[in-house]
Amino acid sequence: MPALSSTMTEGKIVSWVRSEGDKLSKGESVVVVESDKADMDVETFYDGYLAAIMVEEGGVAPVGSAIALLAESEAEIAEAKSKAASNSSSSSSSSSSAATAVAEPEKVVDNLVPTAAVKVAPVVSMPVASMHPASEGGKRIVASPYAKKLAKELKVELGRVVGSGPMGRIVAKDVEAAAATADVATVGPVSAEVGKSAAAAIDLGSVVPFTTMQAAVSRNMVESLSVPTFRVGYTITTDALDSLYKKIKSKGVTMTALLAKATALALVKHPVVNSSCRDGKSFTYNSSINIAVAVAIDGGLITPVLPDADKVDIYSLSRKWKELVDKARAKQLQPHEYNSGTFTLSNLGMFGVDRFDAILPPGTGAIMAVGASQPTVVASKDRRIGMKNQMQVNVTADHRVIYGADLASFLQTLAKIIEDPKDLTF
Repeated sequence: MPALSSTMTEGKIVSWVRSEGDKLSKGESVVVVESDKADMDVETFYDGYLAAIMVEEGGVAPVGSAIALLAESEAEIAEAKSKAASNSSSSSSSSSSAATAVAEPEKVVDNLVPTAAVKVAPVVSMPVASMHPASEGGKRIVASPYAKKLAKELKVELGRVVGSGPMGRIVAKDVEAAAATADVATVGPVSAEVGKSAAAAIDLGSVVPFTTMQAAVSRNMVESLSVPTFRVGYTITTDALDSLYKKIKSKGVTMTALLAKATALALVKHPVVNSSCRDGKSFTYNSSINIAVAVAIDGGLITPVLPDADKVDIYSLSRKWKELVDKARAKQLQPHEYNSGTFTLSNLGMFGVDRFDAILPPGTGAIMAVGASQPTVVASKDRRIGMKNQMQVNVTADHRVIYGADLASFLQTLAKIIEDPKDLTF
């Protein structure tokens, strides 16, 4: 089981692309693994035959443990299967096998060292991007786990579905659309059941284990408790930003990109707010301003990253953001697309939330919670009463590195940029 991210401790097998007995070539995708943040294709570093699958689809294995055995020739497949079966039976006979596998994964690999004739190792080594369509002449189907589950419920043949996700990946809406079309559905009428099947049934009173992503979020949130944080709020008038957004929205610009750009430009002038402390003894002035933005997806939360947001024009930034959101919802983000953020934005304004506090992600210096822009009665400096659109932002920061005056100065700069946003379109 490869480590697909710096925080990954275990992985879940989403699907095996190849079957036992298949001949494999170095660099070929073999299995789709669900890490703590995304589903990723994983390749083999060896030529040979997929002799034995040790972790079936849906199974979980700790990083570093063997998930399959590779044989150098067809003649050695039987021996590899025997070793896999022997390992499986010995593991099941031990009452503490699960604990041992997690605490000491290297021992699992040691127990599987074969004779010189058979090469036994984790089949997978590193993630590779899925550059192929969802269906290649019936040889391979790439679909999100939820899409596969939905396809079974709706009796839809995935091989006949055209994916609309990143790189042709089949997502839930593709399955639902296929189910609604009678000539695509393989078994009986399903139109009356689409709505019911698409909605996940909740068994009240049941205990539900965390998904891989939920477990990762849980670990990160607990880890964040060890960091001394403080919060500073600020009210920003958004009339000028709202006006700019209306003018350029038709060109594909998103409000998220505008906020990310404004934040990045403010961070240029306040590098300490873009810094990070990882060891408790020193901190780093990050060389790039990479804005991570929290996105809610099925079963969890992820933070796609807009790299060098201060240097990229607003139109390219908006296109990049739409691409990242599509990949995030299809669980196809690569590690560098979600774990390289230096400052985080969390926006609940679209839900009408006027203010909230965000929890600081480990390894970063600050996160800004953005509320909704709302019409507000305000008094001007000349003592006149008027109406302005205003939003509340609250920044949570690592107090080991960033102090109150730092945040106050940063927020003043941010407010000036948003209230006079001419620089956002350059």
